[in-house]
Amino acid sequence: MIGLLFMAIPGSAQSPQTDNVTTGIVLMVGAVATFTIIDACAKYLLAAAVPPMMVVFARYSLSLLYVLGLMWWTGTLTFKSHHPGLQVLRGVLLFASTLMNFIALQYLRLDQTSAIFFSNPLWVCALSPFLLGERIGPRRWAAVVIGFLGVLLIIRPGADGFHWAMLLSVTVAVITSLYQIITRKIGGRDPALVSLLLPSIVGSALAMPMGILNWHVPVWGLVALMLLMGLAGGIGHHMLIKAHTMAPAPTLAPFIYTQIIWMIIVGYVVFGDVPDIHTLVGAGIVVSSGLYVYYREQVTKRRTLRST
Repeated sequence: MIGLLFMAIPGSAQSPQTDNVTTGIVLMVGAVATFTIIDACAKYLLAAAVPPMMVVFARYSLSLLYVLGLMWWTGTLTFKSHHPGLQVLRGVLLFASTLMNFIALQYLRLDQTSAIFFSNPLWVCALSPFLLGERIGPRRWAAVVIGFLGVLLIIRPGADGFHWAMLLSVTVAVITSLYQIITRKIGGRDPALVSLLLPSIVGSALAMPMGILNWHVPVWGLVALMLLMGLAGGIGHHMLIKAHTMAPAPTLAPFIYTQIIWMIIVGYVVFGDVPDIHTLVGAGIVVSSGLYVYYREQVTKRRTLRST
């Protein structure tokens, strides 16, 4: 998987041309697997009493070093952006979502946080009419409502299984949807690696003061986990970018949800967590609704293209 990634980097060996879609799918599955590594490392570090802001700072600063090294190696290092203000805002939103997610991970299982996070496409759909001026039809609105019912099944407000950290996970999904809406607004005017670099710089800058104040040298095993987490952040987002250059977004969309499988496996193997029936059923509803929303978006786009 790493080999496929680096074969696709401009200036390196030529990427295989015969099956780019398959390569894109593999890279997408690899990307969400690395995101699972980030969350698992963060949860373990926080359980070992490493301060949350120190974990966030390590995640951003090490990922930033990866991106800077990659851009320098490929000769594409630039900080120029057509939308610097929006890029900074993206960085602030991504930093806030990362911090809230790490705090939630101290109290919730990996499968719970990921299942709630998968409501992200539903929030994007619900907010798009107000922030992007997009028209949402009744079928997509129905899918959004059903998906939110799935989220309620997972968090079960008022029930014994409810934890306040679940509301943090919901907030993470909302903030990430705003991040993605801004990314849509920017479009393709900034190079993909610049859109990855600038938020990393913002996140590192925001986390640095508290990260340094809370800094202490943990045991070597925890240092290794911090390095793995930062490297996974850089590689994972790089995989995500390359996947979308090698395969159409509609083809890749279903494979994003393979992350729930990784989360369940890692949660069980590393932390001994077993998902409950409410989380599994709720996740199924949320994922199905998200996929249907995406499907209806593609149908609408095709109709618009035919009518023009």
